Amino acid sequence: MNYKDTLEKIEKKLDGEALLGDLVKVQSNPFKILIATMLSARTRDSTAEKITESLFKKYNTPKTMSEADIKDLEQVIRKSGYYKQKAKRIKETSTIIHEKYKDNVPNDFEKLVNLPGVGPKTANCVLVFAFNIPALAVDTHMHRIPNRLGWIKTKTPEQSEEALKKILPINLWLQATRTLVRFGQQLCIPTYPRCNICPVEDFCAKDFTMEEEMRKKRKEAAKRKAKRENTKK
Repeated sequence: MNYKDTLEKIEKKLDGEALLGDLVKVQSNPFKILIATMLSARTRDSTAEKITESLFKKYNTPKTMSEADIKDLEQVIRKSGYYKQKAKRIKETSTIIHEKYKDNVPNDFEKLVNLPGVGPKTANCVLVFAFNIPALAVDTHMHRIPNRLGWIKTKTPEQSEEALKKILPINLWLQATRTLVRFGQQLCIPTYPRCNICPVEDFCAKDFTMEEEMRKKRKEAAKRKAKRENTKK
C-alpha cells in the first residue's frame, strides 16, 4: 500500500481546511489552537469555530482568560457540549499557562496532557497544528477512515493510533492527520459516504463494521427504551 499516493489523491479532492488548519492559515497562535481543540470536543467544527472567535474577542491571552469570571466563560461557550466543564478546564489551563509557562503553550506531549482537560488527542492536535511536530491526532475521523479503507482493524481510537504508528512512516503523520480529518468531514462521512465521487473508491475496502455495530447498538437501545416504557404502562 502506497499511503503517500493515497493521501495525495484524497487531498486533491478536498476543499478548504479543517477548523485548526484555518486557524494556522490565519495566524499560528498555539494558545488559540489549544482552546479551539478543547472546545471542539463533542461539538461540530462550524460551531466550535464561532465559539472560539467569540471567546477570543473577549479574552485573547492566557492571562485574561485565567482572570475571566467563570459564569461569563460559560455564557460565551454555552453552545459547546459540556460547556460548564469546559469553562472550568479552560480557566484552569489558562492559569497554568500564564503562571507556570509564562503565557507560552508547551510544545511537549507530556506537559500538554498534564493540563486540565487536555487528553492525548488534544495534545497531538496542538503538536501538529500549532508546532508542526509529527504526531497522529486520532479523532473520530482518524479512527473511522483507516478502518473503513482497510488499513487497520481496531475497536478504539487508542488502538487506531498505535496501529497507524506501525504502518505509517513518521514523515506522513502530519499529512495523514490534516488530510483524513477533512476527508471525514467532506467525503467519507459517517453515514452515507460520498463513494460516487471518492478519489480512492476503487481500492477502498469499504469496511463498514464500525457503522453496523453502531446501528445495532442503537436498535438495541431503542428496544430497551420501548420495553421500559411499556412496563411503566
